[in-house]
Amino acid sequence: MKLEGRRFSLVVFALGAVLVWLVVNPESYEAIFTKVENTGAEESVDYSVEAVTETDSTRPRAVDILEKIEVKGRAPKTGYSRDEFYSGWPTVEGCNLRQKILKREFGDTAVLEGCNVVAGEFDEPYTGEHKVFKAREEISKGLQIDHVVALSDAWQKGAQYLDRDVRYAIATDPLNLLAVDAAANEKKSDGDAATWLPANKKFRCQYVARQVSVKYKYTLWVTEAEKEAIGRVLENCPSEPSVGITE
Repeated sequence: MKLEGRRFSLVVFALGAVLVWLVVNPESYEAIFTKVENTGAEESVDYSVEAVTETDSTRPRAVDILEKIEVKGRAPKTGYSRDEFYSGWPTVEGCNLRQKILKREFGDTAVLEGCNVVAGEFDEPYTGEHKVFKAREEISKGLQIDHVVALSDAWQKGAQYLDRDVRYAIATDPLNLLAVDAAANEKKSDGDAATWLPANKKFRCQYVARQVSVKYKYTLWVTEAEKEAIGRVLENCPSEPSVGITE
């Protein structure tokens, strides 16, 4: 009876976590199925006259959102662990969120076995390389799901002062998740834009725009060095829209 009671409690907890995630992240849930593309700043292109599409004009520019984010120094890393945010990927519509993100990135090329993505291809954003995977083992070895705003960075820039359910949202919001090259992600570690940017220069505008959007959405702050680094990237693409911000 005690074992059954524990199992029931675990089920209730899991369902509650999913409901919290859906309530906190309604726009992000829709973004699960929005494919990430490698577009952005090109060298030797004057982006000061970049055309703004009708779709982009509905979202505020990343550079404008950046100005609304508080600038402060890092808080201590004391007390940080991933468990302060989450202890595993949630289940969404019966499937693991990691698999949902992989399916989003692979798009129509995704080969599924139930919920699991076992093959597919896509343009990997951090390196710019076209990746082809023929087996689930290759995907597991070659790709990681990156938190665009690293959880350690989030912790030191305000998340430690937020409620636990908000930290859970930061860790599981598809806005903050990308499938990326494992080696590139390990080089990034918990760096911010002042210490690491993707080698793929075409993706840098989207990358920092996504970081800005996550930090604004969850009232995290940036350091002065980080703001300057993001600003330098956005100088090449001043019309780059924010992601998931509709104000």
